Amino acid sequence: MGSTYGDWLRQQRELAGLTQQQLADAAVMTRSHIAHIEAGRRIPSREDARRLDKALNTGDVLSSFRPGDEPTVAERFADALQLEQQAETIWEFASALVPGLFQTERYARAVMRTAFPPWSEEECDRLVRTRLGRAKILESPSTPVVWVLLDEAVLRRPVGGPEVMAEQIMHLVHLVESGRVRAHVLPVGLGVHPLMQGQLKLMWFEDQPPAAYTEGMFVSQLHDSPAMVRQLQGVYALGLSDALPLQESLSRMRATAKEYGHHD
Repeated sequence: MGSTYGDWLRQQRELAGLTQQQLADAAVMTRSHIAHIEAGRRIPSREDARRLDKALNTGDVLSSFRPGDEPTVAERFADALQLEQQAETIWEFASALVPGLFQTERYARAVMRTAFPPWSEEECDRLVRTRLGRAKILESPSTPVVWVLLDEAVLRRPVGGPEVMAEQIMHLVHLVESGRVRAHVLPVGLGVHPLMQGQLKLMWFEDQPPAAYTEGMFVSQLHDSPAMVRQLQGVYALGLSDALPLQESLSRMRATAKEYGHHD
């Protein structure tokens, strides 16, 4: 992510005789955020870039040449996954498929096999391993704090068949019962709701501004504009307010798994 940009920022900071902390103070940012930008791990928002230009007296160079305005879907997805591994809190919403962080191997493989053009078996294996590897962040007993909000249509869509769906839903149930994940279901009877047009991931960090990732068909966006992130947080909160409470959500998931043939 933007390592050349980060290198140039570091050079300008050093030419100005500033430490990361001094630049952070001048640009009204955190030192760690400056460090992440210089290392290529984050791209500054347009407002951050404007303040950096002002603090370093670099005209509008950092604003005009800010990377990431038109990255590919794959690049944005890779950036979002990198941030996912750093997050202290993650809120997920999905309207069509179980989010990758919670997918079982068989469910993930069934999803991969729908790709067009089709992936080879070797490529599919690699992608499944990568997807399952993301779940290692759930091996920690408490960090990150993870919430998932699911449209009930996700539970009703028989990806991979009844056996795969029963296993997938019970995997989610066990994550919730263990206290590791909090899950809520938006019932299909609700009708239209503000989140139903795509997928949303909200992330908070110890030492970076919050970020959001949205995804649709062949379109994705990583957001770090404070105004946009706040707007997406508000939309998520609206969806959560319409969702079933935790225990009712668990009951709905168990009942659906039973319909797919799961036996206690």
